[in-house]
Amino acid sequence: MTANVHVNLRITDAARQAALAPRFQAALAAAGGRILHFGPVAGTLEGDVAPLPLAGIFEFPTLAAALAFYDSADYAPIKAERALAQEARMFVVDAG
Repeated sequence: MTANVHVNLRITDAARQAALAPRFQAALAAAGGRILHFGPVAGTLEGDVAPLPLAGIFEFPTLAAALAFYDSADYAPIKAERALAQEARMFVVDAG
């Protein structure tokens, strides 16, 4: 069953983020993932915590594939640079 990685983020360094985007997309595709959605948050429906301005959903064929991507050597340098380009919250959901 599929797994989805959800990210909610604010870009803090637009130039660095722009340089990371194609590298992230290539690593995601190589790991069997795909982008289901990435764009602005339209609004808050419930809760007291305001979302960060952007949200993304990335689909993987399995939870194991999603976790392997997150812990992979290919993603490690991108993950480190992401911390310099954005503030983010990220979690994974097992659709199985």
